[in-house]
Amino acid sequence: MSLAVAIQMDPVETIDIAADSTFALALEAQNRGHALWHYLPQHLSFNHGRVYAQARPLTVRAVQGDHATLGAPERLDLAAVDVVLMRQDPPFDMAYITATHLLEHVHPGTLVVNDPAHVRNAPEKLFVTHFPELMPPTLISAHREEILAFRREMKDIIVKPLFGNGGAGVFHVTPDDENLNALLEMFTQIYREPVIVQKYLPAIRDGDKRIILVDGIAVGGVTRLPPAGEARANFHAGGKALKTTLTARERDICAAIGPTLKERGLIFVGIDVIGDCITEINVTSPTGIHEINRLDGVKIEADIWNAIEGRISRVAE
Repeated sequence: MSLAVAIQMDPVETIDIAADSTFALALEAQNRGHALWHYLPQHLSFNHGRVYAQARPLTVRAVQGDHATLGAPERLDLAAVDVVLMRQDPPFDMAYITATHLLEHVHPGTLVVNDPAHVRNAPEKLFVTHFPELMPPTLISAHREEILAFRREMKDIIVKPLFGNGGAGVFHVTPDDENLNALLEMFTQIYREPVIVQKYLPAIRDGDKRIILVDGIAVGGVTRLPPAGEARANFHAGGKALKTTLTARERDICAAIGPTLKERGLIFVGIDVIGDCITEINVTSPTGIHEINRLDGVKIEADIWNAIEGRISRVAE
């Protein structure tokens, strides 16, 4: 099977190939004989009912600093390619949402990974609320009195922006912290959306776990250990990757959410687990492939391409 694959992502020239999951996907696709194109989200156009991208043929190689060769731009009809990988990083803003609307015009004739409508309907910190029995006590609100009452109930809390990513804007507010009111004032000035407030889980000191699911099945995980004095374990915030195995509880979590992910066409998903609780379901541009591959001696990008090729084969039959 030889496929035409368009990759919608941030500039490929500036990525760190040792940590970038999209690069791993691109290299695996190329090794399977698939043809690659690269374009930026702002290079999408809707014209007379068709969706085009100013895309450039892409060749990749595992050489940092010389890892990509881009050809001349061409007007690529996305209905004429087999797969679009929607892999630009958040923020999950109106530009991101607009891109999902445009890509809906070609999906599923062109397989978009992940399904653009369900990406739009599954923001990381909101999608998880559909599984309340799996998550920590959570409040989503812009109402100050609701937030203060939640803090009085929970005592120790985490406050974060509803559409943040990479650990940015995450605050641990202890019971004796006097800065909550000032913090809420700052959030109100920066964001129009409600904030998300959750009970602080002390288990974060032992790290959280990023688990990758492919077509609804858990294929690996990595513990992210926060630096000393830090309540965030995200790799962007300095978290250290440690080898891990999935606990029985974590496998139960994956089994509970897996069928919904598969049904919604969310082929490549990363979830975050602290202790016994799932805190986020990442469907926009999940990361963690390299860390799990390196620690477990696996190749998750191959699992993802097997799932993509399997879906295309079933449609063609």
